[in-house]
Amino acid sequence: MGNKQMNNKNTKKSKNKKKKTRKIIVMVILLVLLVAGGVFAYKVHQNGGGMSGMLATMVGHDKNTKKNLGEFRVLLLGISTDQEDVDLTDTIIVASYNPNTQKATLLSIPRDTYTGKNTAKATAYEKINALYGRKHRPDETLEAVNEITGLNIEYYVVVKTEALIKLVDVIGGITFDVPINMDYDDPTQNLHIHLKKGEQILDGDKAEQLVRFRHNNNGTSYPEEYGDNDLGRMRTQREFIMQVVKQTANPGNIFKIGEILEVAKEYVITNIDFNVAKDYIPYVVEFDTQNLLTDMLPGTTPDWNKTNGVSIFVHDKKKTQELVNELFFNRDIEETGEDGEETDEETSNTSSKSEITIEVLNGTGNSSDLQKAVNQLKGAGYKVTRTGSTNTTSKTTIINRKNVKESLLKNMKDVIGVGTIQNTQTSSSKVDVTIIIGKDY
Repeated sequence: MGNKQMNNKNTKKSKNKKKKTRKIIVMVILLVLLVAGGVFAYKVHQNGGGMSGMLATMVGHDKNTKKNLGEFRVLLLGISTDQEDVDLTDTIIVASYNPNTQKATLLSIPRDTYTGKNTAKATAYEKINALYGRKHRPDETLEAVNEITGLNIEYYVVVKTEALIKLVDVIGGITFDVPINMDYDDPTQNLHIHLKKGEQILDGDKAEQLVRFRHNNNGTSYPEEYGDNDLGRMRTQREFIMQVVKQTANPGNIFKIGEILEVAKEYVITNIDFNVAKDYIPYVVEFDTQNLLTDMLPGTTPDWNKTNGVSIFVHDKKKTQELVNELFFNRDIEETGEDGEETDEETSNTSSKSEITIEVLNGTGNSSDLQKAVNQLKGAGYKVTRTGSTNTTSKTTIINRKNVKESLLKNMKDVIGVGTIQNTQTSSSKVDVTIIIGKDY
């Protein structure tokens, strides 16, 4: 009996020791987790907090990583693959993003842009949209764009039609305000576009219809103030890309990153190294599309009789260089001086405002809104020379027609209270700025 009692006591002591050991281990683990969580939270705070700070911390960034990141530039190529043995580039856009200023730029390159030397002997193979289809080498298109713009773009992203369709479907569709009714059929491409005007959720199939639309079966296209045919399509493409970036960067889509990467792996061709991309991703979630400038390559479409019967777009070298400088080099310099304060050049006086001619178009559906906007602009010192009505639109747009300084465009936005600034410079325009007031006004 004595031995049994001793054994029971020893067993109880052993069990108690194990319990204490377990408690100590659990407490140590909890303490480690608490310390690690505190360190992680501190680093997240140092990296700016929120979703951006969390993502930056997860990929190993510290408070200095962002400061050392420069502007990221890439050539985006949208490739149509629905014609057998022919891959034409429907979308050509130079995109830039600066994580420190949170500013971005989209510059559209018309697909008919001529890359040859003699326009009098032009061929369709010398159009920029045909370069990729020759040998399926995006570097040839990249080289041509660098030569045209003078930019030293290093990276390219080739997005096939299937990628757009599947990406939009993965994230549950894109909410977009379709500018007009679209009705077009091309059986040779198996392309059928049938979209109704207005804000709606577009699935992948409808998204493809939207970005490929140029004109209707009856020959009508976008209204002149929007930009008809290719001009309108490029504007729609830029605005749709804005929404795709904005809605894909939604924190809720972080759980769909695996599906998004699978789409990219199968349908996207790029020379961007993942280690480069991951440094910028945490800060994209902060991006506000109000800080996006959009424009298109300036130039003209010569008469077919002078270009060997081929429709081409010839860029204006001088205006192109001026625009590239404004969008990619002088944007931050113009807005702030060395001390971060507004420069004297930026601070506009009444006389400089009065030199700008403004056209105001009413897209709200309410006639009283037009006069209200005109009064606000005139009260701020601007000259409104033309007014009119246009198709009802949900968003207010301020269109820079004649290279008006961005500071003045921002001031116009402040005066009327809303607006997305766009650059669509047209030498033939009778006004410097067109303001289309939408339902958000």
